[in-house]
Amino acid sequence: MIADRRSEHVQCAGGGDVTAAGEIFFDVAGSRVVVAEVTNQSTGYCPEPDCWEAVAAALDRIELPHPGGFTTTCVFRRCAACGARNLVKDEWFYCDVCGAELMREWNFG
Repeated sequence: MIADRRSEHVQCAGGGDVTAAGEIFFDVAGSRVVVAEVTNQSTGYCPEPDCWEAVAAALDRIELPHPGGFTTTCVFRRCAACGARNLVKDEWFYCDVCGAELMREWNFG
């Protein structure tokens, strides 16, 4: 399912499991539509990059051409010390709020 930015992931999934989340942008030229950009950037769900498989399967199912992977890939971690959500950049696994070391494994859910 695809929904606008103001919708909730669970609502978009119709109450089912959320298998991926992020942003998607399309190029439209006449009757031709392709995925121009797709990311896993979702600070509400904070999905791991491996959710691409679910995204690709959904796009392939509707035969929508796509780039074959996220055009921007995000890594998210929750700080065990203060609870802050962090976007990890350049393998810097430290909390932006309190400085505590972040887990290497996904810890949302």
